[in-house]
Amino acid sequence: MIELTKLNKNHDEKFILNSELIETIEEKPDTTIRLLNGNYYVVAESGSEVLSKVVAFKRNINIR
Repeated sequence: MIELTKLNKNHDEKFILNSELIETIEEKPDTTIRLLNGNYYVVAESGSEVLSKVVAFKRNINIR
C-alpha cells in the first residue's frame, strides 16, 4: 500500500493505493496509473516517485 496524491480539478487529494494492482505507469505529461481492473488514477507524483514508493513498501514488508 502506498500513499499518493490524486489530481482533482478543485484540489489535490491523498489516497492509499494497493500497489499490487498496478499494471502500468505512464507520464503523458501527468502520471497516470492504470490498474489490473481497468481503473486509472492521475497523480501528482512522477513515475519514478511511484516506483520508489512501491519498492520501499515491498522492502518494508520483506517482499523482493
